[in-house]
Amino acid sequence: MRGLAQGYAPVQQSILGNVVTVSHLGLALVLPLTYPAGDAFRNGAGPELEDEGARVLDAVNTAVTRPAGSVDGLVELASADMAGVNALIAARMQSPVAVIPALADHLINAGGKRLRPLLTLASARLAGATDDSCHKLAAAVEFIHTATLLHDDVIDSSQLRRGKVAAHLIWGAPSSVLVGDYLFARAFELMVEAGSLVALDILAKASGVISEGEVLQLTRAHDLNLSQDVYLEIIRAKTAELFAAAAEAGAVCAGASEDRRRAMRSYGLNLGLAFQLVDDALDYGGATEDLGKNAGDDFREGKATLPLLLAIARTGEAETAFWERTIGRREQTDADFRRARDLIAQTGAAASTLDLAADFAREAKAALGPMDANGWRTALVDLADFAVSRRA
Repeated sequence: MRGLAQGYAPVQQSILGNVVTVSHLGLALVLPLTYPAGDAFRNGAGPELEDEGARVLDAVNTAVTRPAGSVDGLVELASADMAGVNALIAARMQSPVAVIPALADHLINAGGKRLRPLLTLASARLAGATDDSCHKLAAAVEFIHTATLLHDDVIDSSQLRRGKVAAHLIWGAPSSVLVGDYLFARAFELMVEAGSLVALDILAKASGVISEGEVLQLTRAHDLNLSQDVYLEIIRAKTAELFAAAAEAGAVCAGASEDRRRAMRSYGLNLGLAFQLVDDALDYGGATEDLGKNAGDDFREGKATLPLLLAIARTGEAETAFWERTIGRREQTDADFRRARDLIAQTGAAASTLDLAADFAREAKAALGPMDANGWRTALVDLADFAVSRRA
């Protein structure tokens, strides 16, 4: 499998231009040579951890000042369209089997950002759509996303989703999986009704890619040998692909030219990569009440995300035993996540992850070049900035 580090080399140049391969744990990572925590890490010594009361661990606070961005402009522009999409979602998740609408409503109406259907709508309007034909595709995109969340929470044994108790803890894992399957079926019904074979092909293929990404991540869980290439391939498949498909399908629905269709797909793909990188950083620097899920879930599940992989490489042999115990064997105590957060913060691993996210966000904004300069384009530029600056 070709890793994204090769395919996206220009995007990563600012953070990965001067690199070193680290192999003390068998890692084949491409890493920045700068270590904000000082010479101790370069010399292989472990850090002196801060006292609990003095710890300041906000992954989004870095030395780099970036545009704050906002999703508000996009939400306002798309409000009428989203009202139609939300009505479709409410109608199509109904079923005479009572547990289906109850479980689906528990997650769908829990207050998520609905960025993916917003992206379909914005792409369609930016590409010149004047009618409501994209609404069914936008609703299908939200159903696909919701189905993947239901499945993910079962796989990961998650406790919270969007600030609420995860559905599988209320209705059980079998019901959560089956309702996810039901929403997938509803999504495909909506895609067929939308009447675009091209859009159907885009979203159908994306559904397959998402599944491949989730399986790949599952097979490489707790893997201290995970390379940056494979990590980026995982997040491209499991997260960025649906962003890309949502944007491309919107452009197709509007009858956009091939170059505009490619532009919107590139925007969505790069936005999705930035979004997931920030998610991975926030897992070690965010607050549970902001995230809507438990901070530290990735660590407790042993997921090898970029902040963790960078910290492993930068702390050197002094922390090898800690990482092998907590991630490799998942033998963890209550204090281990706090130590991991300290190591990630003090090595600058979270900041480096955000740097790479900002590179992808810049690529997303640059991809909008062929599109008309109007309010929709401005809103998408702001969305790309928001993807990096957000705290939840």
